[in-house]
Amino acid sequence: MDEPVLLTGAGGRVAEAILEGLADDYEWKLLLHSPPTEEPDHEFIVGDVTDESTVREAVAGVEAIIHLAGDPRPEASWESVLTNNIDGTQKMYEAAVAAGVDRFVYASSNHAVGAFETPDRTPEMYRPDDDFLLDGTEFPRPGNHYGISKATGEVIGRYYHDEYDLSVCNVRIGNLTRGHPPIDYERGQAMWLSYPDCAHLHQRTLEADYEFEIVYGISDNDRKYYSIERAREALDYEPQDNSAEWDGEQKVA
Repeated sequence: MDEPVLLTGAGGRVAEAILEGLADDYEWKLLLHSPPTEEPDHEFIVGDVTDESTVREAVAGVEAIIHLAGDPRPEASWESVLTNNIDGTQKMYEAAVAAGVDRFVYASSNHAVGAFETPDRTPEMYRPDDDFLLDGTEFPRPGNHYGISKATGEVIGRYYHDEYDLSVCNVRIGNLTRGHPPIDYERGQAMWLSYPDCAHLHQRTLEADYEFEIVYGISDNDRKYYSIERAREALDYEPQDNSAEWDGEQKVA
């Protein structure tokens, strides 16, 4: 890319994974909610996505946006997600259009479809073959206020794509952990996303040619109920990791 990529929520874990894998691949502009303890290696702004002047400053001169900022807590209150996640995302989209940004990558979440998982339904959702229940075409089914906000963010992106021809990719991020999958936690293993695969997936969202997409952000785990086929087809995503390759905290050779 000729111009910088804006990364909002640049102090979080997803941003950490992205920058760990792609720091030297692009020119980055970071939006941080709080002042950093150490000076970043990239241009940065400290501010809030709910502040219009901060958002305008952040999007100025960038070619693409990876929008991660917001309240990430599953137990977040309605007041918080309404302000930080829904209104903040709309402000980011509005500023992106005004600044002539070409593409917008939105960090959605597995919580946008979290209510598909119940004690009755979940066991049959773990499938070893290619017949997945969830592939991104299903209607959102959030199980908490945070999930509502993420599903709403996807709909906001649909509007801005249709109205302004902005390329939009919504990534329903699974369970991102460093080093190894969650131990003794089947759900976490099924939706595991490794740091390298997270970086690679977001690189593909910046490089691939697409219009509007909803994809799942997980590694190529043997047991999964989120399909990665759309990410493969639309983005040329080729994950390298698999939670089944780990025995406890050790990778199986």
